[in-house]
Amino acid sequence: MAKLGHEVFVYARKNYASELISEYKGVKIIYLPCVETKNLGAITHTLIASLHAIFQKYDIVHYQAPGPSSLCWIMKLFNPSTGLVATFNSRDEKHQKWGRIARAYLRFGEFVINKVPDRTISVSKLIKEHSREKYGNEHITVIHNGSAIMPTNETDELDKWDLEKNHYFLTVARLVRHKGIHYLIEAFKSAKKKHALPENLKLAIVGDSAYTDDYVTYLKKIAEADADIIFTGSQSGASLAQLYANAFAFVLPSEAEGLSNVLLEAMGYGLAPIISSIPENTIVVEDNGLTFENSNASDLEKMLILAASNPENTKRLGLLAKQSVEKNYSWDENVSRTLKLYSALLQEKNSRRFIFQRKRLS
Repeated sequence: MAKLGHEVFVYARKNYASELISEYKGVKIIYLPCVETKNLGAITHTLIASLHAIFQKYDIVHYQAPGPSSLCWIMKLFNPSTGLVATFNSRDEKHQKWGRIARAYLRFGEFVINKVPDRTISVSKLIKEHSREKYGNEHITVIHNGSAIMPTNETDELDKWDLEKNHYFLTVARLVRHKGIHYLIEAFKSAKKKHALPENLKLAIVGDSAYTDDYVTYLKKIAEADADIIFTGSQSGASLAQLYANAFAFVLPSEAEGLSNVLLEAMGYGLAPIISSIPENTIVVEDNGLTFENSNASDLEKMLILAASNPENTKRLGLLAKQSVEKNYSWDENVSRTLKLYSALLQEKNSRRFIFQRKRLS
């Protein structure tokens, strides 16, 4: 959007930034404080950002996710002439990391995201269907996430983890329980124990705690006896690009998703996806990957063995997955559709303002 000449402002949390920069590729970044805890970080930051935004002259304010969107009523109440959009990207109340009170609040956020904004964007048809059936939301539009690719032929970053090109399964995730990494570790260890995988085939787990240190400790404990299971921590930029570009296949064992960005990225790099059978995954992958029963480590083990025993088919699935992402999850197409939604909403707002002004004059 910035490249197309639009002014774009993003509200950011300082604790999420490795470097505090005021602008990135034309996007202006506004850093605001928050209460840095698992339950209060996002919501306190959103509250402060919302209060800041009502004093700006934005044409559109766009909230992301049900939790933060629970506060979008602030913009509607204090600045109703501003176009208000929210993206429903995941049914967060289903995620296991949240306690009872947090889940109740996220259900409230899901209600708000479907009732308050002028327009709601859904990242998948499944979420759209849920919104229409449960909340009667007819102002909801499907605009998928995109696949972010950093092409690279380099492998030098792999040396620090003793990984070799095409000789490791890859998973990328926040290390929270509903991502199912424990199932992947169990499946990989079992297949190795049975000598059903090549000796030089490893498992790279990319990601870190999201206020879930106990779960991370548990994962490392069940993996500690296997030197072929590598925890890289959180990675970005060139390191992450190389991990994607040189993997053998990508595994997503999550129990709950909205539309997984890492799945799209992995497919965009031409990696065959091995996914849990939740609809949010299968609707993206279709027949261009291998699917195992959700929460079933034994079934996942079979898919790991199947992928490793037939590398040519695994490579073929990866190419098909890449073609599918390029066709259906283009950032250019997504930007175009989002701008069209913004434009239509602004025309509607301006039309209402004109009618209101005519009524006052008459």
